[in-house]
Amino acid sequence: MFLDFLFKNKKDNINNNMKETPIPVKKTNNATTKKKDDRTAVRKGELGEYKIDIQLSQLSKDYMYLSDLLIKNPKSSTGYSQIDHIIITPYGLFVIETKNYQGTIYGGKNKKTWLINGKFKMMNPLMQNYGHIQALKNFIEDKYQQYFISLVSFTKRCTFKIEEELRKINSNELVIYDVELTQFINRKVAVLKLQYKKPIFLKNEIETIYNSLLNANITDATIRKQYIDVIKEKKNITDKKEKENKCIVCQKPVSDKVKSFCLSNKKFQGKIYCFEHQKSL
Repeated sequence: MFLDFLFKNKKDNINNNMKETPIPVKKTNNATTKKKDDRTAVRKGELGEYKIDIQLSQLSKDYMYLSDLLIKNPKSSTGYSQIDHIIITPYGLFVIETKNYQGTIYGGKNKKTWLINGKFKMMNPLMQNYGHIQALKNFIEDKYQQYFISLVSFTKRCTFKIEEELRKINSNELVIYDVELTQFINRKVAVLKLQYKKPIFLKNEIETIYNSLLNANITDATIRKQYIDVIKEKKNITDKKEKENKCIVCQKPVSDKVKSFCLSNKKFQGKIYCFEHQKSL
C-alpha cells in the first residue's frame, strides 16, 4: 500500500512537470497512433524515473541529491543543460544521465555516436554527460571540480555491447542498468574511501554544493517549455534526416557521404543504396 501511494504521488508530480508535456497532434489515424506511442514512451519514462527515485531514497543519509536540474550552459547549442540526477556524497559527485531505450546498445568511450540494435544512432551519452559536468562546474568552487563521476543508466530492456572499461568500478565513467544504481554508487564510494582515506567533503561542504546547484536550477515554466520545444525540434530534424539516409532495399542507415555518392551517380537513378546493395547492381 505504501509503495502504491508513493507511485501515485510520483505519477501525479511527473504529469505536472513541463518535461513530460504531451505533444499536440492532429486528429487523424496516423496522429492517433503517434499520440499513443508518445504516451507509451512517457509512461515508460515515468516508470524508469520512479525506479531511480526509489533507489536514491535508499542511499545513505549522509548523501544529498537533486533531480531534473535545468542550468545555464553557454557552450550548449540550446544555451542550457538538463541533468537528470546529481548525488553529492562525502567522496564524490555522481552525475546521472538516464536513457529509456530498448535493444542492444553498441558503443565505446571515444565514439561520437552509439548504436541501438546496430541501426539507430544516438549521441555518445558519456560525451553528453561530460557536457553536463562541465556546465555544473560553473556553479561550484574550483576545489570540488575534480571529484565528478559520470554514470549513464539504461533500463534492463537493454543489452550492452560496450567497452569493458565502462563496466569496471575503477572507472570514473560508468554505464549501468537502472536496477544497479545503488549497488554501483556504494561500490564506487567504497573504492574512493580506500583511495582518499578520509572524506573529501564535510557535511557543511555537501550542503554548500547542494545549495549552490539548487540556486542554479531554473524553475521558470516558460523557459523550461522553450527548452523542451527546442529539443523536440532538433530531434524531429534528426529523425527526418535519418529517414532520408536509408538504403532503399534494406532500410539500413547510411552516411551523408554515401547518400551524396548515390545521388550523384546516374547508375543509381536518384536512389540511395548501402555499400552491400551498391555491389549487387
